[in-house]
Amino acid sequence: MRFDNPDDLRADFPRFTSEALEANFAVVDFLEDFGAEKGTSPAQLELAWLLAQKPWVVPIPGGTRLAHLDDNLPAAELELTASDLHRIDQALGALDLVGAPLSAGLDAVIDRDR
Repeated sequence: MRFDNPDDLRADFPRFTSEALEANFAVVDFLEDFGAEKGTSPAQLELAWLLAQKPWVVPIPGGTRLAHLDDNLPAAELELTASDLHRIDQALGALDLVGAPLSAGLDAVIDRDR
């Protein structure tokens, strides 16, 4: 993934380096495979998993196209079983993610823009 827009903040985050993206794509692979089994998109599966975590967890999905919103909305109706949630937790827990999370790099971006 390349960031052609110099204002795209992701270019400054460790999780979005070429090496990190390549390594972390295992998350997308899992979500695509499990989503196909469930008959849902990876985005819907991921958002439904977040919604199932705690009642105060409110995902804020990004999107630059109306199609993203159309894809995200059905996640609110997707019911994941305890077995589904366990499977997702196990799969994500077994992955060794590369690069610090977005929140870790936020201070550097804020400082840069001051």
